[in-house]
Amino acid sequence: MSAIRGARERARIEVTAAIKDEARKQLAAEGAAKLSLRAVARELGMASSALYRYFPSRDDLLTALIVDAYDAVGEAAEHARRAANGEPGAPAAGLTRWVAVACAVRDWALAHPHEYALIYGSPVPGYSAPQDTVGPAARVGMVLIAIVEEARRDEGLALPPLPDELRPEAERLAADVAPGLAPAVAAPLVAAWAQLFGLISFEVFGQFNRVVEAREVFFRQAVTELARTVGLLGRRG
Repeated sequence: MSAIRGARERARIEVTAAIKDEARKQLAAEGAAKLSLRAVARELGMASSALYRYFPSRDDLLTALIVDAYDAVGEAAEHARRAANGEPGAPAAGLTRWVAVACAVRDWALAHPHEYALIYGSPVPGYSAPQDTVGPAARVGMVLIAIVEEARRDEGLALPPLPDELRPEAERLAADVAPGLAPAVAAPLVAAWAQLFGLISFEVFGQFNRVVEAREVFFRQAVTELARTVGLLGRRG
């Protein structure tokens, strides 16, 4: 009985993977708004009723693709952080990790533009992301938080004073995003996170065409400047 159950589980995993692969092809060809379970079933030679046993609705399939995409870019960021040169306490180790992670996220986005568009592009009409997507969506942000926290502990941070008018929002951000993170760090970190994905989105979606030519050099310099805003160049003085 266990052998039969194991075979069924393997078959389900394989069919699920095939459905998602075909759905990704549709994303590339038609965009998320036109994703169709019937079209996926037709391309796979499945009856629609059979496909519904794996994904009861288009939104369920979209959610699975979104979670996969967030997990993939999150895994790229986590791997880059682990692999980055620079031991704890070494000069500018935090900066090295920050740039490595930013470049890994950019590389993933350029290699998977349609999946990037699914999670960072225009909202899909009629789709509301469920709670299941929240944890995967936070993975890159958690890597950036960890880099800043490591640098604060090992190197110290060089941050400007927090403006009084921003303090209430910075305190809320620190409490909501990363309990234990100083408000003076939380506000610029959230801004840097948004600007990182703004840079990547401009490149992926073509806004840099005929504007920026040396894009990798430009990107590295830009994310190094973002690192400066979160204090990752060591203590001043």
